[in-house]
Amino acid sequence: MATPSLLLLLADGRFPAGAHAHSGGLEAAVAAGRVTGLATLEAFLAGRLATAGLVGAAFAAAAHRAVTSAGSAVRGSTLASLDAELDARTAAPALRTVSRRQGRALLRAGRAIWPEASFDGLPATPGGPHQPLVLGLLCAAAGLSRAETATVTVHGTVTGAASAAVRLLGLDPYQVQALLVGLASRCDGIAAEAARAADDPPERLPAAAAPLADIHAEAHATWEVRLFAS
Repeated sequence: MATPSLLLLLADGRFPAGAHAHSGGLEAAVAAGRVTGLATLEAFLAGRLATAGLVGAAFAAAAHRAVTSAGSAVRGSTLASLDAELDARTAAPALRTVSRRQGRALLRAGRAIWPEASFDGLPATPGGPHQPLVLGLLCAAAGLSRAETATVTVHGTVTGAASAAVRLLGLDPYQVQALLVGLASRCDGIAAEAARAADDPPERLPAAAAPLADIHAEAHATWEVRLFAS
């Protein structure tokens, strides 16, 4: 059984997996003039919850299910399918690269923190496994439930971008935190939906998309000067 402290540890932006270096697409949205203050930031975060948040949480929860309820042979096959399906749902090459880069960093942290845990079964894809799959395995190693895994994933979807907004727009951090509190019930709802969806086969997991975010990601990757990696 996991302790609340372990859940908080994995949800903390200071966990050494490099999340602090990413804005979740906010830097490009700010540069395009689509996020200019608290109201537009709230709309941006709500959009991320409904798309990247739902998809990432569902795949993390599905990876958790694969390693806690399947044998080793089925586990490897399921994780490979999950990796391929998540790749298909990530239209922008820049975002696929970011997800795999974050997955590698998260896996290094997980192996250092839980050396006794097995991370076997993750596909040996070029660039490494997708971040949500690794997060699902780490949450399982920490003893978190599937629902808690989805909650950790959804939490990271909004808090990273919200933190970036303070730096990019000079927003009042107290007001940004109040905005996050206002989104808490929506986060819980998305996490619950994702945890339920994890019972479905990989090809039927959520596929919510944000084409404009994909376009922004590709443009952002070409910038010579930027504050965040994505």
